[in-house]
Amino acid sequence: MLRRLRSSIWLRYALALVAVGCAGWAIWARWDEVSDALHTFPLWVLPVSLFAAMLGLAAQCLAWRALLAGLGYPLPLSAAGHVFFVAQLGKYVPGSVWAFAAQVELARDYHVPRGRGTAATLLAVVVTLVVNLAVAAVTLPFVSVEAARQWWWALAAAPVLLVLLHPRILNRWNRWTPLAPRGMGLAVGLSLLAWIPLGAHIAVLAIGAGVDPARALPIAAGSYALAWTLGVALVVVPAGIGVREAVIVLGLSPVLDPGAALVVAALSRLVTAVADVAWAGIAAAARRVHPHSTQH
Repeated sequence: MLRRLRSSIWLRYALALVAVGCAGWAIWARWDEVSDALHTFPLWVLPVSLFAAMLGLAAQCLAWRALLAGLGYPLPLSAAGHVFFVAQLGKYVPGSVWAFAAQVELARDYHVPRGRGTAATLLAVVVTLVVNLAVAAVTLPFVSVEAARQWWWALAAAPVLLVLLHPRILNRWNRWTPLAPRGMGLAVGLSLLAWIPLGAHIAVLAIGAGVDPARALPIAAGSYALAWTLGVALVVVPAGIGVREAVIVLGLSPVLDPGAALVVAALSRLVTAVADVAWAGIAAAARRVHPHSTQH
């Protein structure tokens, strides 16, 4: 299937249309839930939340690019953005492995071998999951005791998994694609940095729902980090739909009633879906402007 994806431009276009359609459905499915909120929230909330979400996604793209460079295949920014953001639409297709497969195959357009592309993609997922757990472990016990109590086993794994990310440990079992320490360090740093705007995107929504701004960022960042991690773990659910919302509602319970927390979770789903589609469109347009941005 992946070879056909690479060889047939029409099949690529068809799968891209399916991915865009699924992303559109994810946005439309939330619309009834958030339409009332759009009339009650301040006008600045959604644009600011969208901008923050897009900044967070950009940092995650740069983290993947750093890992790929650490494996010996640096890409120009326009090429990395095209591969990463267009492939991200695949997560809205049932079975999130589509996004990972698309990322590997699109990277081959820029002469990245499938083995190195697969390694970079898998490492990016692992780094993101571990960093997410670390963010949740640092914040949730202090701002959402109930969420920390229910998911304590996931939070407890964070320090152990952080140690396992050290390149010396990774390269012991990954000798066929050794990773430069600088690539891992930069990827971890960028993934941590991403959680400032990613946490802010949902904190802004929580503030719009009436949460004290002083409490909004830590509880929003911790709740969303844990929700994102558990959503990815259930790859049979398109983009973690349902899982993230449940964790976010529980995480925000100390500051919002369940109904308001569900509105925030639904708005977050809408905002991140729009951000994914917007970045994919920007990346596709950038590739048309710089069609020959390849290396190797």
